[in-house]
Amino acid sequence: MQSLTVFQSLWAMELRSALTPERSLEENIGLISEAGFDGVSAHWYDRAYVRPLAALLKERGLKAEGQCFPKTIDELKPALENAAEFGVAHLCLQPDVRLRRIEDCLPLLEGWHRLSEEAGIPVFIETHRDRMTTDLFFTLDLMDRLPDLKLLGDLSHFLVGREFAWPVSDENHELMQRVLDSSWAFHGRVASREQVQIEISFPHHRPWVDLFMGWWDYGFRSWRQRAGASDALAFTCELGPKPYAITGRDGEDSTDRWQEALLLKDEIRALWARTAA
Repeated sequence: MQSLTVFQSLWAMELRSALTPERSLEENIGLISEAGFDGVSAHWYDRAYVRPLAALLKERGLKAEGQCFPKTIDELKPALENAAEFGVAHLCLQPDVRLRRIEDCLPLLEGWHRLSEEAGIPVFIETHRDRMTTDLFFTLDLMDRLPDLKLLGDLSHFLVGREFAWPVSDENHELMQRVLDSSWAFHGRVASREQVQIEISFPHHRPWVDLFMGWWDYGFRSWRQRAGASDALAFTCELGPKPYAITGRDGEDSTDRWQEALLLKDEIRALWARTAA
């Protein structure tokens, strides 16, 4: 039976507050476990960091999404080695290059795919600003050249990057659906056309929340048709700290991001259940 795995981003657990001290890694893992998440999303290229984290996750029976930011083909290897040793559901690869020609990107994407195949570890290319995939149209062109390119869809970057008019046009919905049809995992935050991360608990932001829930609904249904009968779809709650989070004059978050992560987790699980009906 197909299943859903909901991760919480460890980056999103950072408080960056002048009033509240940062929690320890152990405290964060405890909170995430007790809240019912299935695991965490964390950097996976530094063995000195990954090893103790993996031990904590194993104690709690939690899984991991590993993140990496290679600039070259070979820079993916440390993350793959850690993934082989400590285990991951998949690697999320942010291609940390800013090339202007499709032809210059193809050798990198093909090389990373080759390493992924050789290691037997899924590697998904994240849609993200200030990366190879910063622009929606450029990413669609990459997909045209590499139809089997497996993306990790963080839709917030394309919405704010293209500043879609409201209501979102049918044409733009179709472009996002092309991305969703190639997405094999998701990072979850809600953007508006001006801001990459807005407060999902504010009532006046509900139209943007509903927009993203509709996109994720489409993406979940698309994934169900493409994936194997016993595969797991990963969704990461990634409500990041400032400057992603909107802050007030005092520099503190305008909302409780942890509580919003719990809200997002529950809404995503309810959405997953609806797509199974």
